[in-house]
Amino acid sequence: MANSEWSQIFAITLATIFLCNNNFTFATDPFVQQEHDRIDRPLPGQNFNISFEHYSGYITVNEDAGRNLFYWFIQADHVDPTSKPLLLWLNGGPGCSSIAYGEAEEIGPFHINSDGKNLHFNPYYWNQVANFLYIESPVGVGFSYSKNSSDILNNGDKRTAEDNLIFLLKWFERFPQYKKTDFFISGESYAGHYIPQLSQVIVKYNSATKQDSINFKGFLVGNAVTDDFHDQLGIFEFLWTNGMISDQTFKLLNLLCDFQSFEHPSKSCERILEIADKEMGNIDPFSIFTPPCHENDNQPDRRKHSFGRLRGVYDPCTENHSNIYFNRPEVQRALHVNPDHKPDKWQTCSDVVGTNWKDSPRSVLNIYRELIPTGLRIWIFSGNTDAIIPVTSTRYSINALKLPTVSPWRAWYDDGEVGGWTQEYAGLTFVNVRGAGHEVPLHRPKLALTLIKAFLEGTSMPTLEPRTLTATI
Repeated sequence: MANSEWSQIFAITLATIFLCNNNFTFATDPFVQQEHDRIDRPLPGQNFNISFEHYSGYITVNEDAGRNLFYWFIQADHVDPTSKPLLLWLNGGPGCSSIAYGEAEEIGPFHINSDGKNLHFNPYYWNQVANFLYIESPVGVGFSYSKNSSDILNNGDKRTAEDNLIFLLKWFERFPQYKKTDFFISGESYAGHYIPQLSQVIVKYNSATKQDSINFKGFLVGNAVTDDFHDQLGIFEFLWTNGMISDQTFKLLNLLCDFQSFEHPSKSCERILEIADKEMGNIDPFSIFTPPCHENDNQPDRRKHSFGRLRGVYDPCTENHSNIYFNRPEVQRALHVNPDHKPDKWQTCSDVVGTNWKDSPRSVLNIYRELIPTGLRIWIFSGNTDAIIPVTSTRYSINALKLPTVSPWRAWYDDGEVGGWTQEYAGLTFVNVRGAGHEVPLHRPKLALTLIKAFLEGTSMPTLEPRTLTATI
């Protein structure tokens, strides 16, 4: 059977299962539920005013299991938020919280002080150009929960995509004023799997229902896990070219690891990874030119093999602040966390979810090949000081797509300075962000804001404006 026939059958089946086996129940007036979810007073530690609304709560994605995903929706800072695009932000892991990373230390307006008690306003907040929806996905991450305790032991790529689709369909019923808003998906790291996979099921769902149930326009993903072979090839090369490992270790990594999945390395590969880790020294592989967090110096080394371990925890101390803040009872009450199903301890990343992950394809390049012809706006960006999924890995994966070049490699600029480099292909744009680590908006917030503006406007990254020549006498 041809792939197109399989896709059609899959889409129709998927739509039928979602609509028939999931109980879509809402209040007669969805604005009643919206008001219930609205955060109507300053958050604990918020000593600044805001001019936009925000909401938080749960969407049930499986009635039988009682599987509920927690969300935080922050409206665009605009007189008419529905006139601005809507972006879903996903972090990776798998098992890491989009609220801990995306909202609280990267693109959201509410960032956490070092005391873990107070907030400060992020001047480069992305919701000045769009509405942002953060989901703690999959179930077991952050405040998301299931009434069936075994549920969190059975997460994987496929179920995550399906649950996120159900979440979106129900969320748009709760917030119907955004149904016609241009919708995009963005995120980073292992969301390099989540985002193309969710995009694929949205496209198939829309096709099966013969309508744009979700007004999906495209996706933007950064430092993305994309293809095991090219990811590892790029990681080893990045470490060697940046002088972080020896020639001998570089050769042995390529020989012994044989581009296996980092999730299931052989024993010989494990041994050489340990050697590479020692040679790298006590650096932060998520941002190789910035100092690591020293608050954890007396704790066990959580960095072990972190340059290849996608489940490693990014920790330039911001994670510590989130762990304090989101475990505070008054914060959980303000965010409408269900007291009967709150976690014993809220964590930025769930080891239980990560270590029990059920399915993870070695590559999502096939999904890119399927989606690019649909005309979606697809951008990939990469911070060039990240050793986790470095720019070399991303470029190898893009090159594997063999796309024609539309606009050749060039520098892009922000306030007259090189912000990075970019190349435009037929159906895909790549943007390299200068001096940024694994979490681009954390290390280069102003450049990241320039990036998201260009993406949403569908324009090329800015060029250097020509200087005005002044005649001299």
